[in-house]
Amino acid sequence: QGQLVESGGGLVQPGGSLRLSCVASGRTFRDYPMAWFRQASGKERDFVAAISPTGISTRYADSVKGRFTISRDNAKNTVYLQINSLIPEDTAVYYCAASSYATGLRTSTTSYNVWGQGTQVTVSS
Repeated sequence: QGQLVESGGGLVQPGGSLRLSCVASGRTFRDYPMAWFRQASGKERDFVAAISPTGISTRYADSVKGRFTISRDNAKNTVYLQINSLIPEDTAVYYCAASSYATGLRTSTTSYNVWGQGTQVTVSS
């Protein structure tokens, strides 16, 4: 199945930036589309961004377009999420996910079958 481990979360002031990383191990994920989701306290897990296996194609939730950038380095088996201009509404646990069977860049949690444990991002002054 493989494993995904996120890092890079933390407490940041509004307007600040963070770069989240997701390192894959146990198998190669370079052939899989990968994505970031987030879940705020008491809410459902929402799609944030997805990236194709080659990294050429990306897709973003409307709420993060222009502020977040997803990228990947297949040589390092790592996916990144650069998050800029943070607002309090971005506060959530951010999860990395991979799909071994989906085609295209899906936005539903059911399209992804490998998940990390999450990293907390808190935006507060």
